[in-house]
Amino acid sequence: MTTPAAPTDFGAQSVDWGTCDGYATDGNDLPSNLQCARITVPVDYSNPTGDTARIALSRAPATGDRIGSILVNPGGPGASGLSAATTGEATDIAARFDMIGFDPRGIGASTPAVRCLTGPETDAERADDDTDTSPAGIAATEAENKDYAAKCAERTGRGFLAHVGSEDVARDMDVIRSVLGDDKLSYIGYSYGTRIGSTYAELFPDRVRALVLDGAIDPEQNPVDEVVDQAAGFQKAFDDFAADCAKTTSCPLGTSPEQAVGQFRRLVNPLLVNPARTTDPRGLSYEDANTGVQQALYSPTLWRALRVGLGQLADGSGDVLLSLADLYNGRLDDGSYSNLEDAFNAVRCVDDPPITNPAQAGELDTRFREAAPFLDDGRGNGSAALDVCAYWPVPSEGTPRITVSDLAPTVVVSTTEDPATPYEAGVALAADLGGSLITYRGTQHTVAFSGEDCVDEPLVSYLVDLTIPEQGLTC
Repeated sequence: MTTPAAPTDFGAQSVDWGTCDGYATDGNDLPSNLQCARITVPVDYSNPTGDTARIALSRAPATGDRIGSILVNPGGPGASGLSAATTGEATDIAARFDMIGFDPRGIGASTPAVRCLTGPETDAERADDDTDTSPAGIAATEAENKDYAAKCAERTGRGFLAHVGSEDVARDMDVIRSVLGDDKLSYIGYSYGTRIGSTYAELFPDRVRALVLDGAIDPEQNPVDEVVDQAAGFQKAFDDFAADCAKTTSCPLGTSPEQAVGQFRRLVNPLLVNPARTTDPRGLSYEDANTGVQQALYSPTLWRALRVGLGQLADGSGDVLLSLADLYNGRLDDGSYSNLEDAFNAVRCVDDPPITNPAQAGELDTRFREAAPFLDDGRGNGSAALDVCAYWPVPSEGTPRITVSDLAPTVVVSTTEDPATPYEAGVALAADLGGSLITYRGTQHTVAFSGEDCVDEPLVSYLVDLTIPEQGLTC
């Protein structure tokens, strides 16, 4: 593949670093030690003289003998990445590199922003029952999905929606690299951030200095298999949580992990008819209960909150689970939302081919229920609604295939019981890139620079000195 050059006018622009006031979009203030700025990129790289977008950046300057910059993306897609500039702040990478966070195009403080629904519209969507698999129920859900896609086109613009995918984000990263003055890119990507990292490697293999990819998405995997594998991952995390919960004296799922799925279904299925009471007037819907549970399964640090939330649900209330669902969906204290969910849909609908065949949608639903019985409401019948991507107003870019040659050594980190990005995807991505693999034994989503010395120390050596981790390293 021929490496496309960054447009000279964009790659040569200067960065005017200043305060981060007004940059936070997720309800959390950015750390006071960060600096922020925006740079300009073309919306369509094939037409660099056309419309432009502004990409929000953050920086934690190197505190010691500076090597260069490291870009960091926390995943999503749809998540703001500005606070990611604090990654590794207690390690030598913070001393030797400017740590750079960024909001990918259309996300967070970058402009224009992807917007589809208002806050009240999102609240209503979350409260709606989309589990009805009768012909009438499927028709109603598909009508809602068509309406959602139409609103995205109206409120964001088709021209911009067509250019929010991973390839355009990777090209933006090359502009960022250039304006920061780095000859080659050093990058840490988590979860979806591995997708844009591997895309960058394919587009610009000769401009890679170092890539750390943690919680891998295998871009060569069939999107249907990806969803099913993720469902299986969440089921394993639920099983691990249930086993841990059963050790306590008041586990709302009981003392037998083997019966935890049945007990969980007895707690949540009544929400299909009646939401649980909450201090917030919205109440806890069936969808939000499941979303809150999945949010807590991302990390054992949230298992206590999940145990409390399920205990509340057993007593008929749902405040904790609603708070967890709000966190997952990016709902702010004033009832508005970050654009996390809208951007998530916009990116995935451009990145991956949609399911437009009702039979395939039904097959996916059946396989999903089999892979994650704790999420099966018992109403499956082999039929399912087509999701929003089937009605998306711009075409997808298709399924990517990694073909990389002459790439600098890379490092993939994969967790054995990761609920969101299965371990095997990391194994596959490391093989695709010809890189090293670090295996972490645990039940959580991503681990790099979270305080595990066995993982962090070899990553610091790699990023600072380009020392490759030992083969087969397992922590």
